[in-house]
Amino acid sequence: MVSLRILAQTKRENKVTDLLNTLFKSWRGSTLQTIAAIILPLTLALVAVSFGSYFLHQNAMRAMVGERDERAVKASAEIIQSEVLRRKDSLEMLVRFASENDFTDDSLDQDTQGLFDRGLVFFQPHASPIFVHVHPKLAEAISTFDEKEPFETVIQDGEPIVLVKVINHQNGNGLVGAFSAVTLLNEAVAEDHLQHGNMAVYVFDQTGSLLFKNGLGSLEKDPVPHPGIVEGLAGKSGASFVQANGKEQVIAFSFIPATGWAIVMEESWEEVATPSLLTTQVTPLILIPALLLAALMLWFGAEQIVKPLGALEKKAAMVAVGDYQEIESPVNGIEEIRHLQRELALMARQVLAAQQSLHNYIGEITRGQEEERQRLALELHDETIQTLIALKQRAQLRIRALPKGDPTIPAMEELGSLTEDAINKLRRTIKALRPIYLEDFGLVTSLEMLSNENSSTYGIPFSYIKTGIERRLEPEVELAIYRIAQESLNNVGRHAKAQTAELNIGFTPEDVILQISDDGVGFIPPANLSDFMREGHFGLVGLHERAQLIGAKLEIHSTVGKGTHITLKLNK
Repeated sequence: MVSLRILAQTKRENKVTDLLNTLFKSWRGSTLQTIAAIILPLTLALVAVSFGSYFLHQNAMRAMVGERDERAVKASAEIIQSEVLRRKDSLEMLVRFASENDFTDDSLDQDTQGLFDRGLVFFQPHASPIFVHVHPKLAEAISTFDEKEPFETVIQDGEPIVLVKVINHQNGNGLVGAFSAVTLLNEAVAEDHLQHGNMAVYVFDQTGSLLFKNGLGSLEKDPVPHPGIVEGLAGKSGASFVQANGKEQVIAFSFIPATGWAIVMEESWEEVATPSLLTTQVTPLILIPALLLAALMLWFGAEQIVKPLGALEKKAAMVAVGDYQEIESPVNGIEEIRHLQRELALMARQVLAAQQSLHNYIGEITRGQEEERQRLALELHDETIQTLIALKQRAQLRIRALPKGDPTIPAMEELGSLTEDAINKLRRTIKALRPIYLEDFGLVTSLEMLSNENSSTYGIPFSYIKTGIERRLEPEVELAIYRIAQESLNNVGRHAKAQTAELNIGFTPEDVILQISDDGVGFIPPANLSDFMREGHFGLVGLHERAQLIGAKLEIHSTVGKGTHITLKLNK
C-alpha cells in the first residue's frame, strides 16, 4: 500500500514540475529555478509521504494492538477455563476412588494437593465431613455440600478462594476442593502479559468485585461501569478504546464460563506503537533499497539454502525409513549444504553396513539358538524323561510288592502321579523346543497342531484355515515360519485377552502367506523397528528379525480395543 502511494505521489510530483517549468521559463538554468522546480517539490512530496505514512501506520498500529489484546484476553480466559475444569476432572476421579476406598490424607497424591492448595472436604451421607488441609475459617464456609453450584468463589481473610464441587450420584458421596484464585491467575496470566510492564490485568467475579489485579491500570475505583467489565460479565468478548490518564487505552475483555468471571486487560497502545511510529518517518528514504536488497537476499536464500535444505530433509526422511540410496543424489546449494549431504551419505553407508553386520550376527545367533534347542530337547528326551519313566515304573513295582493296606502305598501312588505329571510337562517343553511334527509332517500339519495346543493351553478358540496347495519349503524357512506363528499365538494367549483368534496359512504359485489375528485389546504399534526395542516389544522385534532372515515381509496392524492382525508374506 505504501509503495502504491509513493508511485501516485511521484506522478503528481512530475505534473507539478512541468507546471513550474512553464511558469519559470525565464529562470531556466538558475539555482532558484532548480530549487523551486525540482528540490522543493520532491522535498514537500517526501514530507507528505512521511507524515501520511506516519498517520496511516498510527491507525494501523492502534487497530493491531486492539486485535492483539483481544486475542490475548481470549487465550487467557481459555487457559483459566481449562485449569478450572482440570481441577474438576481431578475431583471426579478422586470421588470415584474415594467411593471404593477409605478416604484419608494418603488418598491424595502430590499433584492433587498442588491443584487444591486450600484443602479438600469429603462428604458422605449420614456421616461427618472429612476435612483435609482446610483452614478452620474456610471449613465453616464449606461445612455443607450443595451441588447446584459446581463452582463458587468465597473470600477468606481478604483472599478469593474457589470451591469446586462434584458428587457421585450412585452413592451420594461428594467432594469439595478449594484453591487460591490468586495463585491460579498469577500462573495463568500474570507472567505472560506483564513482561513488557505496560499491561494491567483484572479479574472480576459475578458481582463485579475485583478478585485479581496485576500491573498499573485505571480501574481503581467503582470498576463496574467501566467499559468492558459489564460486557465481560454478560458473557461477551471484545475490545474497546477509552481515554484514561491522558492516553488512549485498549480495554480487552472476555468471559470465563466455568466460574462466571470476567477477565479484563488494559494497555496504552501508544506506548506499544511509539518506537515503531518514529521509524516510519525515515522509512520512505530507505524503503526501495531495502526492498531490493531484501528481495535479492530472499532469492539467494530460497535458491541456495531453503530449497536444498528442503530436498535434503526429504532424503534424510527416506533414510529414516530404510532407503539408503536416495541420500546419494545431489541437492546442490551452498558448499555447507553439499558438505552436510556428503556427511549424511557417509553416515547412511555406515549405518547400512552396520545393519547388514547386525543382520548376519542375529542370523548366526538364531541358528545357534535353534541348534541348542534341538540338543537340549534330545537330551531331555533321551535322558531325563527315560529316568522319570524308570522312576515311575519302580514306584508301580513297589506298590504291587506291598501288601494291601500298607501305609506307604498312598505315598508311593502320589510319587507315581507326580512323576507322570513331570513327564507330561517335559514332553510339552520338548515339543516347544523342537517341533517334531515340523520335521515329520511338514509346516501345515505343525501349524494345525500348534493352533490346537494353544487353544487347549489358553482356553481361547483358535480357528485354523489352510488355502491353496501345500508345498514343502527349505527346513530353515519352515522353522522360521513356525517360530513366528508360535510367538504370535503365545502373545495372543498371554497378552491379548482375546475371545477368539485365527491362524491362516495360504499357498499361491508365487507366495506363502501366514496370517494371525485376534479380537483382543490391541495396542499402538511403533512406527519402526527401533521404536519396538525402545518400548520393550522384544518379542515383536524377534518376529521382524526372523522374517528378515528368510527374506519375508512382516506387517503388524493393531488398534486399541479392536485386536491385532499379523501378516507374513514370503515370495517362494
